[in-house]
Amino acid sequence: MRFMAVIHKDTGTGYGVTVPDLPGCFSAGDTLEEAIESAREAIACHIEGLLLDGEPIPERASLEMHQANEDYKDGVWVLVPVDVSKLSSKTTRVNITLPERVLAIVDQAAVREGESRSGLLARAALSYVQREAEGQPGLLTDRPESSRRYRAVPRRRSPRRSSGGE
Repeated sequence: MRFMAVIHKDTGTGYGVTVPDLPGCFSAGDTLEEAIESAREAIACHIEGLLLDGEPIPERASLEMHQANEDYKDGVWVLVPVDVSKLSSKTTRVNITLPERVLAIVDQAAVREGESRSGLLARAALSYVQREAEGQPGLLTDRPESSRRYRAVPRRRSPRRSSGGE
């Protein structure tokens, strides 16, 4: 997942970084590279806290919306990639089957978003669940619901038709 961050630098100071989509998330660094790496760590820490508290990751606003904010008018914008699939959760390996075309699309999107394949699929699944459960807070977390578990349902086999003349 990529987060927009705005970098400010006043004469004689280090670089300050603010992440508008995560209120209260900011960092700094003596060099531009340090500031961006600090921003990545701050974003990961901020999201980790949200997930531990059972809170959803806030929706990201458009660059145009942020640029309209007077607080950010003199800043320089950067995209900071963070793999949220590695945060605040024990991972479990699963085996899924996807058509090659779908897998290629997923991989292209993961590269574009700066995420791993697993990270993108996890985020897509959580986004889908959130949309489906609109109005029901707390469903977009990394914690499974205790009363429900996923279980595979065996496929129903269609009866074979006989070709003979019984």
